[in-house]
Amino acid sequence: MVEENEKLATTTIKEGSEKNSSSMEKNNMSATGDLEAAEGEIHGGDSDSAVAAAKAMASPPPRHPLENAWTFWFDNPSAKSKQAAWGSSIRPVYTFSSIEDFWRSFLFDLYYLYEMVSLNLLFLCLFVSLLSGFMNKLSRSVSLYNNVHHPSKLAVGADFHCFKHKIEPKWEDPVCANGGKWTVSFSRGKSDTCWLYTLLAMIGEQFDHGDEICGAVVNVRARQEKISLWTKNAANEAAQLSIGRQWKEFLDYNETIGFIFHDDAKRLDRGAKNRYTV
Repeated sequence: MVEENEKLATTTIKEGSEKNSSSMEKNNMSATGDLEAAEGEIHGGDSDSAVAAAKAMASPPPRHPLENAWTFWFDNPSAKSKQAAWGSSIRPVYTFSSIEDFWRSFLFDLYYLYEMVSLNLLFLCLFVSLLSGFMNKLSRSVSLYNNVHHPSKLAVGADFHCFKHKIEPKWEDPVCANGGKWTVSFSRGKSDTCWLYTLLAMIGEQFDHGDEICGAVVNVRARQEKISLWTKNAANEAAQLSIGRQWKEFLDYNETIGFIFHDDAKRLDRGAKNRYTV
């Protein structure tokens, strides 16, 4: 009887011990699982934040589209010949459709880099200096800046145009055929600022009759530089006079300027007379 009681007690103690041990293991597993889950949530959250931040940095800044796309055209004086037809040497060089694209040649893409990495100017310069590929692009941008926005840097005989995309800077273009042009003249090397102001007024749609405008051209000659603003409907006198007056205001130009019909220029060449003046 005593032996049976001892066996029963031993069995009871053993079963209780096993149950306690099993319960402790379950509790430990539960605690470990909760801890791992909590750590997973923390790490997962950090990872998601890092990915979101990386995506935000990688995404380009928002663009500001222009109402019209524009194309720069260049007429290289070295490619001209007396035998070639007029306009045969004009070539498109660059098309842009946003404010950022236009100013890219001024800012050399540093604006985009600064927005992406949020560095101070000194560190930005150091960072840029390490990127040889970027510097090559910078070099090309410097060339574009000098050519596009500084007529004084162009060779004598060069013509540089900025026209609405798909309009060619030629009398024969259907949009230009019935138009004409306003012209302002400057001493050699003095048209840079007015050329820039003309471009900004055009692409910024500052003219009341902006739909009449085809584009502008700067002609670089030995003794002077001329900027001409081409329009598409020369017979619309009210629109042409409005454009002429506004252009003078934008340039702060005080001398009288004249408007010549393309038809007159084609027939009379240098003998063409101004139809309108402001």
